Amino acid sequence: MPTERGDLFSGSAIDAARPMRVVIIGAGFSGIIAGIRFLQKVRNVQLTIYEALPGIGGTWFVNKYPGIACDIPAHCYQLTFHEKTDWSAFYATGPEIQSYMESVVDKYNLRPFIKLEHRLTSAIYSEATGKWDLTIQRNNSNGDVELFEDRADVLFTGMGGLSRWKWPDIPGLQSFGGKIVHSAKWETGEGDPASPWEDTVRSWKDKKVGVIGVGSSAIQIVPSLANRVGHLTNYVRGKTWISSPFLGERAEKLGMGKQESNYVFTDKDKEAFKDPAYYKEFRRELESDLNSIHVITLKGHPVQEGGRAAFKADMLQRLATRPDISEHLIPDFAVGCRRLTPGPGYLEALCRENVEFNPTEIKQVLPNGIETVDGKINELDVIVCATGFDTSYQLGFPIIGRGGVQLSDKYTPHPKLYLSVAVDGFPNWFQSLGPNSAVGSGSLLIVIERQVDYAVEATLKLQREHLKSMEIKSEAVEDWDAYIEHHFAKTIFSERCRSWYKLGKYEGRVVALWPGSCLHAVRALEHPRWEDYTYEPLDGHSNRFFWAGNGTTVAEETPGADKAWYLSEVDVPPG
Repeated sequence: MPTERGDLFSGSAIDAARPMRVVIIGAGFSGIIAGIRFLQKVRNVQLTIYEALPGIGGTWFVNKYPGIACDIPAHCYQLTFHEKTDWSAFYATGPEIQSYMESVVDKYNLRPFIKLEHRLTSAIYSEATGKWDLTIQRNNSNGDVELFEDRADVLFTGMGGLSRWKWPDIPGLQSFGGKIVHSAKWETGEGDPASPWEDTVRSWKDKKVGVIGVGSSAIQIVPSLANRVGHLTNYVRGKTWISSPFLGERAEKLGMGKQESNYVFTDKDKEAFKDPAYYKEFRRELESDLNSIHVITLKGHPVQEGGRAAFKADMLQRLATRPDISEHLIPDFAVGCRRLTPGPGYLEALCRENVEFNPTEIKQVLPNGIETVDGKINELDVIVCATGFDTSYQLGFPIIGRGGVQLSDKYTPHPKLYLSVAVDGFPNWFQSLGPNSAVGSGSLLIVIERQVDYAVEATLKLQREHLKSMEIKSEAVEDWDAYIEHHFAKTIFSERCRSWYKLGKYEGRVVALWPGSCLHAVRALEHPRWEDYTYEPLDGHSNRFFWAGNGTTVAEETPGADKAWYLSEVDVPPG
């Protein structure tokens, strides 16, 4: 029955684009991709990217430690739409990755939208307006700290799980009288930009250095320092698998030789990569291989068992001169329970005469060194804490949703959210690289791209249908939470091993990883289930067809516009 109230319907064309204010937090890969896609796909958008750091790159800007590199092949760690053919090595260095990210920002002209040294200090959802009220902190040129407010129709956060570093909880740490550094807070000098850490260690050639940790950072730092310092002690609390370089067999087939270390691409290789057809096939095969190893994460799978035997044999061979290290380092848990890293040169560095492997628990740090629980004291000049990040997803500032609910409460005792992108009680907010976003195998960047695409599609729905808010249903969150629990029970991640995947605990909820393969995440995010959301209409309209507007399109209301645009978008079937 037709309504008698014409004011219930929009007076604009059905495809008129309502203005949308989008604020992105973070200028790492997530923020960069989001900036590109929102500007590309959302008409009439006003966009700002706030970045707390003084440069873009996220974790690749923060981390400048010796030997920093990506632990998957460089050609698998780039965007689908912005390929780089001249990577210097099979595993790209941190500075090279950051340079790549700078090139992406410049190509897509994002710099005018990025505000560096602007830190989000609070985000509060307004139920009255359907917008996010944001407080931003920035440093003025005179050194004063200024707070100002902003407002967003859509808030997108891409802050990552490995962006908030922390000191280890070791008694006496700050009493140390020598130099102490953290892997994520490395002091760089003014030397070669390709190796910004070298100025720091130039004077360490006769020093006694202790490196605490056996995660991916320590595994890269130890071989980088071993031949540059007088003596190095690596303090290792747990066990870990050190793999041979990932996809080494594929690299050998491509004529790159046996991958026992990080292969440096030759001029001949780079010239071959200039052929678009060859390069695309090379990348496709490499990435296809990377996306094929998810089965290694399943308990009892033959690939898991075979990989375990192969990795153990490889580690024993590489530690042949130091079998005592093998006993302490080779795990009894499954391959991949902790993050697996290839670590070129790490095991070989442990076998050097000037390197000591110390698996005894640290009792305390003294003014002149480190004492372990067996009473042994190693005098040191430098301590390097390669001890990682705060992976609790507790952000240190308030994000407050509908009804005053705090995000920190939603993430206690473990994060509960929907498909890694949305949280009930927090309308019009989407995220990338939040809880349960990382992958145990496969390409992380394609997952980030799809999380961004999801947020863009949601924003277009808000814009197109004149919605004040969209909010994921609590029952959808509960169902996804149950799915996560069921999935990880079948995987090696549920075994007893200390990992940041499980909040740094030996056992418990897996909070960092997607519950499935990388390709599974891509498909799950591909077609949003809008029925899992609840909606509020904009301006209090009550008719669900308010979005249909005044019965016309923008083309009809615009002189000279193409009024047969659909002929340029024909989907011609094969045949």
